[in-house]
Amino acid sequence: MGGEPQLDFPGPSTPYIDYQCLDVLLAIQRPLSDAPAEPTFYILGQVKELLFKLLHGELCTVRELLDGDDIAQAVWTLRRTRRVIELLNGTWDVLGTLAPTEFNAFREHLGQASGFQSYMYRMLEYVLGNKNAAMSRPHRHVPHVHEKVQEALRAPSVYDAALRLLARRGADIPESVLARDLTEPYVPHAAVERAWADLYRAGPGDDLFELAEAMIAVAEGFSRWRALHLLTVERIIGNKTGTGGTAGVSWLRRVSEYRFFPELWSARSLL
Repeated sequence: MGGEPQLDFPGPSTPYIDYQCLDVLLAIQRPLSDAPAEPTFYILGQVKELLFKLLHGELCTVRELLDGDDIAQAVWTLRRTRRVIELLNGTWDVLGTLAPTEFNAFREHLGQASGFQSYMYRMLEYVLGNKNAAMSRPHRHVPHVHEKVQEALRAPSVYDAALRLLARRGADIPESVLARDLTEPYVPHAAVERAWADLYRAGPGDDLFELAEAMIAVAEGFSRWRALHLLTVERIIGNKTGTGGTAGVSWLRRVSEYRFFPELWSARSLL
């Protein structure tokens, strides 16, 4: 009556608290110092992990849709995925406001903790196609995590699913590409590059063209993620060694050069 919200609920909770598990969610922020800026760093780290989980789930769905030849729904999901990536990239805008002195006030409390140890991010990279078995090593003494990461390493990537789809649609995708060891890094192939270039010539409106553009938008979004990561770290710590033993900015600069779905990028040179 009258459109007023319900304000009284029986019991010790509310439907929203129960649905979102808020009592749990809001109780797991445990910064290790009294530095005023650490909650910003800490909470945004947790936000990123949740977005990694969301993105991984969406991309696994895309892989299944491509395996089922449902291109339209795969494109729809990829476009939503790109929006989530934009949200993820926005976390760097906030983290970039940390002054070096603010970060230094709590940095020692991180110990050897580093973002490259994120198993959710590793699984996300694997489903996108960046297979590097060595990066699963930090989790080998955490059995329940290591099992998940190894499963993601062995599974086909979104790119693998897309190439299988192209082959079913008549594209000349070499058997050596389709039957490769999925745990090994993907090696670009000239025939795959030509296949993407051929379908691009069909132009907007073609379902495979739309798929290619949705995929490149996701790949571009992740390249922006890496570039923003590099810039933010350089702005805050300069050329200091990173936590976890990385070379910091120089390591991030090298990593940022990687491109997901490589022939989708290089095929443009053939058009």
